[in-house]
Amino acid sequence: MDQVTSGAIAMGFCVAGLFFLRFWRDTGDRLFALFALAFILMAVSRAYFALTESPDAGEDRYWVRFAAFAIILVAILDKNRSRPPLDRDPSG
Repeated sequence: MDQVTSGAIAMGFCVAGLFFLRFWRDTGDRLFALFALAFILMAVSRAYFALTESPDAGEDRYWVRFAAFAIILVAILDKNRSRPPLDRDPSG
């Protein structure tokens, strides 16, 4: 039952990643690309750990999640960093 649940969660992460990938393709916004990367990373790790059933992979799971959430945090900070205003005066 645990593998079925992990597979369903991996599928949900993959679907979310594909949606963000589509939004990135439509807008070109780096935020969506980084979100897609994070969700696909979580999907791949969830599927890998569900299929391997390795008892010594406990700590590795948390490092992969940490990396995915760090990517999300970097994406949010990158989107909200202050940028200098554009000079729109063509005369000067």
